[in-house]
This record gives sequence, structure tokens and C-alpha cells, in this order.
Amino acid sequence: MLSPMPRPRSAADTTSSARGRALLAGPAHALVTGGAGFVGSHLVEELLRRGHRVHVVDDLSTGRLANLGAVAAHPALRVTVASLAEPCVAERVCAEADVVFHLAGVVGVRRLADDPLGVMQANQRSAENVFAAAAAAGAGVLFTSSSEVYGRGCVPFCEEDPVQPGVPEGPRGSYACAKAFAEWLAFGHAGRTGMPVVVARLFNTVGPRQVGDHGMVLPRFVAQAQRGEPLTVYGDGSQTRCFAHVVEVARALADLAEAPAAVGRVVNVGADAEVSVRALAELVRARAGSHSPIAAMPLAEVFPCGFDEVPRRAPSLKRLRAMIGWAPSRPLTAIVDELLANAAAPRTAAAAVVAD
Repeated sequence: MLSPMPRPRSAADTTSSARGRALLAGPAHALVTGGAGFVGSHLVEELLRRGHRVHVVDDLSTGRLANLGAVAAHPALRVTVASLAEPCVAERVCAEADVVFHLAGVVGVRRLADDPLGVMQANQRSAENVFAAAAAAGAGVLFTSSSEVYGRGCVPFCEEDPVQPGVPEGPRGSYACAKAFAEWLAFGHAGRTGMPVVVARLFNTVGPRQVGDHGMVLPRFVAQAQRGEPLTVYGDGSQTRCFAHVVEVARALADLAEAPAAVGRVVNVGADAEVSVRALAELVRARAGSHSPIAAMPLAEVFPCGFDEVPRRAPSLKRLRAMIGWAPSRPLTAIVDELLANAAAPRTAAAAVVAD
């Protein structure tokens, strides 16, 4: 547990001179919203490894305390179970923070298809509360946005491209619109108060602790292959994606927080090696030694509400490489092998996490 922190800074302490300074410069108190989630828990581990004190806030709607089991006993970790939809919660947890990594949000194509309005409202409310509270406390913010904001733009997606989150009739656009709005909201606070902001647009991220319950394709393929079930490919499988390992993504987020050049900028974070979804299914089947068939399912059967599928999604990583000197590049074969090995290994009980 963390000891009490000094009096919070006021927004007046954060001026335009903060622009261009890194969010992290030396040991800091980092708040990670959604820190018990898939990406968040790996980021927590990375920040602790770098010597920061970390406060996790998560409502556990999709995150799990077990994800933090590897660092449960770390003396610099504090965990609070609470909803950032409540402004008073955001104000309380941001008051002690030097930097806020805002990852909390509703994710997954299945959730989006089932309740697009709920997804949009939840993500918008948490962003509004966190950014306002961080600005008032004088904390910097790294916000994880999404490649969804590019819609059907030209590939590779570049940060300078206009956002194209979709049409109101399509449910997928609700998630993209909420993320795009949150980007503008963060920069709006930056313009008014001088709050340092970095926006990281995440592309497909995979690795340990990701589950396939909400439409995540790779863990779903791994589970199906190991059970001998058909690997279900939505559509014809020709759609392409780029998959980055979550440990590399977490490292990139921490590096961006330490990069002065990243402040005030939008940065794509992910891998840039494209693979079709059908080729991914074939790779998983081959690496698993499985005889499972690959079954194509029309999108209309999976998502009867008219869910749209972007044919290609690949980032330009030129800006990321310029800012931190590298980009995620772990081979997809190695990622698949790791996930297959993890799925086959006996499960051990995770260390208990003490939460507020």
C-alpha cells in the first residue's frame, strides 16, 4: 500500500511551460485506470519495473484482480476497486497522481455489437471525469485511444489522417466516436490548462491474459484449436490485421511517457506486419498440431445488427519509431507458440491482491 501523498498540485501550477516535457521524468506516482485489465496489468508491471509507484483503479467489469497476481506483493502497488463513472472517484484518485495512464473503458466487438450506446456512454463518461480531474490536479495524461478512429481510411493509417469513425447507422462507429471525442477532450484540457497529454492509438494487441469472450480473435482461435473445434473465421477471412505482443505495447507506452517529443501528439502503437484472419487461423492450427477445420461464418450470422468489418487495418509506425527508437516487432509465430503453451500449462493460483 502507498503512504499518504503530499497536497495535490493545483491546475495553476501547470502552465504552458509543461508542454514538451516528458510525462515521466524520474520516479513518479502513476495512476493506471483499467490497470487490472489485459493491457493495463502488463503496463502496471512495466511501470513497477521502472521504479514508479503505481495506483490501479478498476471497476472489474472486464478486468480481473488475478491479472495483477505477479505483482500482488509489490510494496509500490496500490489497487482500488471503483468506477470512474463517478466524478468523485476520479477526483480522489487523480489528486495524488503525477501522471495518469487512462486505459479504462469498455472493449470488444461482442460488447460493441450488443450495446453500442452503453459502450459509447461508459467510455465517454470515464474520459470526461478522468481528464477533468487530472487537469485540476496538475497531472499529465497518456490516453490509450484506438485504431478504430481511422474507420475505412487509407492504409497504412497515419496520425495526420482525418478520423473516420463511421456512420450513425452502424454500431461500430459508437466506440470509435467515443474514442475520437476523448482525444479532442484531452487536447481541449491541454489547451486550457497546459495539461501534458499523449494520445496512443492502439492497434491489435495480443498476448497472455487476453480472453476471447468479447470477440478477441487470437485467444478464440487458440482455444478452439486446443479443443479440436472448428476455428470460426468471420466473413471470408481476407480482412487483414497487425498483431503486437502486449509486453512490447506496454513497454512502448511507458517509453512514450518518457519521451518529451510525444507530449501534445497522437502516436500509433502496434505492429505493422499484416496478416489475414484466415492465415492467422491456419497458423494457429498448424502450430497447435490441430486437425480442426476452418469454418467461415457470415458476419450477418455473428452480428445480426449490421456490424461493419474493416478490410485492412495497419499502422504507419514512423512517428513511434522517431519518438522512442523502436516499434513492436515480436514474430507472430512466437506469439502463437507462447499462447498455445500457456493454454496447455496447468493453471496455478494467482497471488491475492489487496484492494481498497
